[in-house]
Amino acid sequence: MASAGEDAKPPPTHRLLSISKSLVAGGIAGGVSRTAVAPLERLKILLQVIPIRFLVTIVQNPHNIKYKGTIQGLKYIWRTEGFRGMFKGNGTNCARIVPNSAVKFFSYEEASKGILWLYQRQTGNEEAQLTPVLRLGAGACAGIIAMSATYPMDLVRGRITVQTDASPRQYRGMFHALSTVFREEGPRALYKGWLPSVIGVIPYVGLNFSVYESLKDWLIRYKPLGIAQDSELSVTTRLACGAAAGTVGQTVAYPLDVIRRRMQMVGWKDAASVVAGEGKGKAEYTGMVDAFKKTIKYEGFGALYTGLVPNSVKVVPSIAIAFVTYEMVKDILGVEMRISD
Repeated sequence: MASAGEDAKPPPTHRLLSISKSLVAGGIAGGVSRTAVAPLERLKILLQVIPIRFLVTIVQNPHNIKYKGTIQGLKYIWRTEGFRGMFKGNGTNCARIVPNSAVKFFSYEEASKGILWLYQRQTGNEEAQLTPVLRLGAGACAGIIAMSATYPMDLVRGRITVQTDASPRQYRGMFHALSTVFREEGPRALYKGWLPSVIGVIPYVGLNFSVYESLKDWLIRYKPLGIAQDSELSVTTRLACGAAAGTVGQTVAYPLDVIRRRMQMVGWKDAASVVAGEGKGKAEYTGMVDAFKKTIKYEGFGALYTGLVPNSVKVVPSIAIAFVTYEMVKDILGVEMRISD
């Protein structure tokens, strides 16, 4: 029989292989989930920055923005830009989300182990398990690390997604956008909106992981309506847990996502937002608080939830697919450790 010390310290090559598989699983999960909802992702971003694009380009095209709802918005994009328009920015989105998702899932596993170790030492109970609050903390850590590591790609992805043939600046791709922003606006511009993003990612990613795992644990423990069998949940049930987790997280963090997106647009030549209701001047936000104040002052509190409906429709399958894909790929790759372990 192997000793506890031997069990606790697997060979370095085994550990490295396990890390690599975990990163691959997380990356695949992110790419699959985002591609599946790419049209809704683009519509959400367009809705978030309607005042920016509409007020700037209304002279060029008075029918530029006609997104009165999710279905109408998707039809308008299809009619005016075709199939490619539905997936505009998805390549850049995946280039960002694949490493983001890989880092996020792996960071969550590592943070969970570290937090659990500290919790067990503090309570003196070696059998203690992560509570929903501790999972929230682990998810927050993972979200902050992943967001910070890939933020510049998120910024240019938003700009590429928003641009049309009438846009003053035409980015040819992610690397062209990154170099252009760096050259014309400076390195700090690559992190515009970083603070609300980090603040928003704490409840968003934290709640995603906490709600998902807590729901799974509850269903396995109490087996309502015979949902869980042999401590396993069906794919459909796990998808439902992921959908619930995503809905809770994005509803809490959505206003910060709107402000982040608007701050990212500031500095984009001739495309900075015109102050709604003023008809003149540019809304050059001095910071996150200023962006909140100006958005509420000129557009009302409801503007902070512009695009929430298509975002909710997107989040339900996206988060669910990401969680389930991650677990399925890890099973296929033969990784023993799973996020709920």
